Amino acid sequence: MGSTLLPKLLNAGIKPPKKVGIQLYTVRNEMLKDAVGTLKQIAAIGYKEIESARSEKGNYYGLTPKEIKSITHDLGIKLVSGHVHYDKDWQKSVDEAAETGQDYIICAVLPANGQTEDNYKQSAAIFNKAGEDCRKAGISFGYHNHSSEFEKVNNQVLYDVLLDNTDPNLVKMELDLGWVVASGNDPKHYFDRNPGRFPLWHLKDVDMAKKQSTEFGKGTLDIAKIFTYAKLSGMKHFFVEQEDYTVSALDASKYDFDYLAKLN
Repeated sequence: MGSTLLPKLLNAGIKPPKKVGIQLYTVRNEMLKDAVGTLKQIAAIGYKEIESARSEKGNYYGLTPKEIKSITHDLGIKLVSGHVHYDKDWQKSVDEAAETGQDYIICAVLPANGQTEDNYKQSAAIFNKAGEDCRKAGISFGYHNHSSEFEKVNNQVLYDVLLDNTDPNLVKMELDLGWVVASGNDPKHYFDRNPGRFPLWHLKDVDMAKKQSTEFGKGTLDIAKIFTYAKLSGMKHFFVEQEDYTVSALDASKYDFDYLAKLN
């Protein structure tokens, strides 16, 4: 973060939202060992919103939809979203999400696998249907990118194929900012071209030398500057996410939270 940028940002009155979220994949091993205890530690750090991710114990780390709804309510945190797969258990995932009261279901894996334009168009068609399924359940559907979506095939960016062939009213985008930057792209390019299309963000810093995520301020993502694009992108919720660490997962989660707190 440039030393001259933060004062300008704060003087402009642009700050990160008060409700900081975290993608639970950040603490995936801890959640599998002790889901309730880990949620308590997340709440104690100060996180107010969470996004779950499918694990070997199901969509909620061995907890039932009713249990995670009750536990998070008691802890004062909100389960906003969850990562699932579009597979044979799709309708079960939709039903469970509706039971928890979460607002979004996010798919992070393309149903038509393979880096071809046709596969991306096929995935887009499936996502449009998934969006209709979710709308019937009172939930919004979205897709989360990695870095491979920004590869080009026949001079066509594959992520653009996905954007162009999905209905914005049915398919929202959760932009993983770290992987966008790691792929050599600027998130603002997508915000400018598709304003309001990105209600969810994954806030991730990336160590480009190691090609892996790291704690905030230790990588290439300009954390302060990115929040100036919140309104343009349509961002409603953001989730801290980190897959790799220089400290423990929970310590990294606290470090990232404290980093954001200093911007407020």
